[in-house]
Amino acid sequence: MRSFWAVRGNPDFPTRIHPALTSFADECCGMLARLIAYVGALALLAIVGIHLWDQLAVAEAAEPAAQADWGVASRAYPAFAVSQFDLPEKTKTYEIFRHPEGGRKDVFRWVVQGDNPVAELEIYRPRAEFDPSRPAASEIARRMPPEGGRELEAAGIIESKFGAVTLFRQAGSGDAQACLAFVKRLDEPNLQISGWSCQGDGLPARRAAIGCVLSRLILLTAGNDVKLAELFARAELRRGSCTASATSAASVDWVTSAENPALRGGI
Repeated sequence: MRSFWAVRGNPDFPTRIHPALTSFADECCGMLARLIAYVGALALLAIVGIHLWDQLAVAEAAEPAAQADWGVASRAYPAFAVSQFDLPEKTKTYEIFRHPEGGRKDVFRWVVQGDNPVAELEIYRPRAEFDPSRPAASEIARRMPPEGGRELEAAGIIESKFGAVTLFRQAGSGDAQACLAFVKRLDEPNLQISGWSCQGDGLPARRAAIGCVLSRLILLTAGNDVKLAELFARAELRRGSCTASATSAASVDWVTSAENPALRGGI
């Protein structure tokens, strides 16, 4: 008796693989090849995308760095002037710089023949770009001749129509002919007046030259800055005479002098 589960073999394919199985294997191989090609294409697109993203990131990083620099505002109107300040045989230049974040610098420079600078005055109205942790003296030191970048040390103070102004000189100079730097920081309005001077023979004369520059600094236009206009209006009421005696050696006491105070009598 023949078993019920017995299956009769196909006499046409006694030893070969069935065509259906072969076709299925071919389909699997083709699908695998297409899958590999697809994954490879995705990987290539991912590599290209990452490269483009990196290039975009570099460009975006470079753009703010380029915009962080101060630029000359050639169309801006002068806001300040230095009246009746005559330096014989010296040329005055006035430039205005603006920062993308809103700051403005009005810079006066006096030079002699050969473009040798002798004095500079900068009125800085800071905005969002201002970094209060950065000392103003370091920025002034970078601009001072003849060795820009030298560290500055205290050189006393002088009185001006804007109040007490701190003086600096290049550290270790100890020379009566050393140029003097100055800085006056104001909170209301947000303003910084700074610069340096090599004008005059000796420190007393250079202290007097700085005092004269500050005394003769006037405001031409405040725009919409009411506090700036009030500052200069009050300062003009305290404006003194611009003479060498105002900051001469005789007028320098132990408070304003950069040297150690000379004590009187025995201890």
